[in-house]
Amino acid sequence: MSEALTSRQRVLLYNPERCTGCRFCEIACAYYHFKEITLEKAHLHITFNEEKGLFEATYCQHCDEPLCVAACPSDAVTKDPKTGWVKINSVRCIGCRTCTFICPLSVPWFNEERHISMKCDFCDGDPQCAKVCSPQAIRVVTREEAWRFNEETYLEVLTR
Repeated sequence: MSEALTSRQRVLLYNPERCTGCRFCEIACAYYHFKEITLEKAHLHITFNEEKGLFEATYCQHCDEPLCVAACPSDAVTKDPKTGWVKINSVRCIGCRTCTFICPLSVPWFNEERHISMKCDFCDGDPQCAKVCSPQAIRVVTREEAWRFNEETYLEVLTR
């Protein structure tokens, strides 16, 4: 796939400066996928970083070259070349948790009831977390916009 097409793929972008810590994103995610109002079954998680004084989100970045795809022994984790979304096929997943161990953010989580790993599936193109985030701390943007934001926000901090 060309870099031009890849850069226009849609991804989630989290801006900690906008997050109020309401955690509605977690509730919306869990309700969409499990029809339960719970924080434990969300595919993303908000935590408070006391040192920085900001809320942080841990969620799937749908990486350009996902380690979870490369590491999965059952080929259950795949990346759609058109959308760029990394998904876990629940029928193929053997519950080995390799995807969790290899992910730099440990995003895939093991669902004890279903005995499979799970993670963000981008809600099939309509991410519920972004829909309910009124301060727009979580937004759907192009991959190119996310690269630019992350470069400006995080790489400049590292070079100071």
